[in-house]
Amino acid sequence: MIPFSLLDLSPVTEGSTIGDALNNSRRLAQEAEAHDFKRVWLAEHHGMIGIASAATALVISHVAAGTKTIRVGSGGIMLPNHSPLVIAEQFGTLEALYPGRIDLGLGRAPGTDMRTAQALRRNLEGGGNDFPNDVVELQALLGPAQPGQIVATPGEDAKVPIWLLGSSHYSAQLAGMLGLPFAFASHFAPDMLFSALEIYRERFEPSAVLDKPYAMVGIMGVGADSDEEADHLFTSMQQSFLALRRNARGKFPPPVESMEERWNASEKGFVDHAMTYAVVGGPETLKRKLRAFLQETQADELIVSMPIFDMQARLASVRHFAAARDALEQERAARSAA
Repeated sequence: MIPFSLLDLSPVTEGSTIGDALNNSRRLAQEAEAHDFKRVWLAEHHGMIGIASAATALVISHVAAGTKTIRVGSGGIMLPNHSPLVIAEQFGTLEALYPGRIDLGLGRAPGTDMRTAQALRRNLEGGGNDFPNDVVELQALLGPAQPGQIVATPGEDAKVPIWLLGSSHYSAQLAGMLGLPFAFASHFAPDMLFSALEIYRERFEPSAVLDKPYAMVGIMGVGADSDEEADHLFTSMQQSFLALRRNARGKFPPPVESMEERWNASEKGFVDHAMTYAVVGGPETLKRKLRAFLQETQADELIVSMPIFDMQARLASVRHFAAARDALEQERAARSAA
């Protein structure tokens, strides 16, 4: 069976604190580790009171310090916000602290509004056009020292795996050209999933780090004892995306009995479209939806974001997805033996 991983935004739920959110991220990673998830990634977002992972490298360290074997990384660092040298030093430090467990996923969006992006003090005039050069520079800084090259200390020869993340064809094409692993953000941007995967696989050039394409795909996921319970828990994420549509972002809300009185038809269509590849349900529904999605995408790895208000329900969802993964692997093994 392909590996399952977790994407965690360190949600700050209503009635909780940033400290609670960060400790919940660590606890979630511990649960994922106990159930053989491959990695947990944290994401860089700024100016959002419902997300606590803005200082992403620090949160990665907090999570890695509370775990032993699971890989921990960024999903992603928004490289236009930073100089490659700073990121090389940060992730070189993380690799020194947690050897062989750190991933560096890179995106080219600012992860915030333009005013906040300006406050991050990066030159935005290039409109993202510097991204390919910045990726190559970062690769060099994390590799062996070269004559005349600036040295990142820590960072030099750290060999932290670099991933490119995206929701369009741009990063798919660049990841293929550079021979890097690629992760598509289908958990909230479904439109170009299959065409991006096709472009990545067709244009992949073997590199020193990867000899064939390696594609990860994302889903929103809520697993529970029943479809009804999972649907109820998922209303938190639906409310969160509705607030995004209305530009009224706040802390992550508790679930509600019904969304019908909370949105109009246009808003419902927006949220439903963004959640096209959400996998929400009880054990049998999880297996059915996961089986179909993985067959359709032929992904090498699945990364799941679990937008659940209650922490105990979030931990239970990890267990439900692990059980579905194991059941699908047993199906595969049975077919192979037949």
